[in-house]
Amino acid sequence: MPRRRKRSFIYRHSLSLVAVGLLIVWIIGYRLFDPKTHVGAFFGNAIADWSGSVVIILGTKFLYEVGSAESRPVKGKERPAWLDTLHRHSLLVFIIVTGIGWAILFLRMNVDSKWGQVVGNIVSEWVQMAGLVFLTKRLVEIGSKESK
Repeated sequence: MPRRRKRSFIYRHSLSLVAVGLLIVWIIGYRLFDPKTHVGAFFGNAIADWSGSVVIILGTKFLYEVGSAESRPVKGKERPAWLDTLHRHSLLVFIIVTGIGWAILFLRMNVDSKWGQVVGNIVSEWVQMAGLVFLTKRLVEIGSKESK
């Protein structure tokens, strides 16, 4: 029987690494360009979009959401009921808690500042992610492989 070669760290985590790398590129681009230009505005929007992508990529890798087709199955030992609920819904809890943090930051910022618009877009992205995680637990879409 042939022996399976162990894949490299870069191979096993290439999607996460590229997504984080692109997020860094968008942040650097936004710092370098004027947000009032088309290029600068693009970088600002890309930061919000790719930060959401990074959260979904890493979140579905390490966290759980019972009933969501995107999340891996919940495994583990017996826990108290409240801790088990927190564990079984850790993806949605993480998105909500960090979303509240982003919302608080946004409320304390000048909306017209360079980063105010970006943080506002990140808040919107977090609300969208929380909504999609929650909605995909109960609703289906014919033709989608996630809807079984």
